[in-house]
Amino acid sequence: MKLIVGLGNPGEKYRDTRHNVGFMVVDRLAQDQATKPVVWEESQKHKSLLFRAGDCVIVKPQTFMNNVGISVSSLVNFYTLDPSDVWVIHDDIDLPMGKIRIREQGGSAGHHGVDSILAHLKSDKFIRFRLGTGRGKESWGPSMNRKLHHSKVLALVLSRFRDREAGDMKHLIKRGSQAVRIALLEGLDKVKNQFH
Repeated sequence: MKLIVGLGNPGEKYRDTRHNVGFMVVDRLAQDQATKPVVWEESQKHKSLLFRAGDCVIVKPQTFMNNVGISVSSLVNFYTLDPSDVWVIHDDIDLPMGKIRIREQGGSAGHHGVDSILAHLKSDKFIRFRLGTGRGKESWGPSMNRKLHHSKVLALVLSRFRDREAGDMKHLIKRGSQAVRIALLEGLDKVKNQFH
């Protein structure tokens, strides 16, 4: 069984922001996996919205980004899963828009949602699908590789995609769902070779 977790923040205020790409991908994944209209089950116990598809539970934590580890660890304990059975889908501003990278362990690279999961699982052995959202205006020009101040990072990840990025964003969400589905069917090595 796999626990497939899309990271994001609940509520209309955060809808369609860069930080919510994980939610967007699992919404698409649920649609792609479903045989009937998708209905998310609200779980107060796990502080999440859940959708079951075969031997997968697709998850949208409702705790806000900095506390997603609470939801993830609750579900891991409930289903008695190993950390490697947890697949986390999240935004990454340090990857160019549209790039996908799969990582099987390691640190958070400053992503607070990943930090929370690391802290609550007490393991780094969960799988990450890192989806490049770029740096918005910072992606063009000499500041491209500059380390951003925390306040700029926060403003960036909570910003919405610009009109000229709409096509790239839709393509990223489609490819993100495809990457997870291929990994489920054919394994992580196959998807790494295809998407890296």
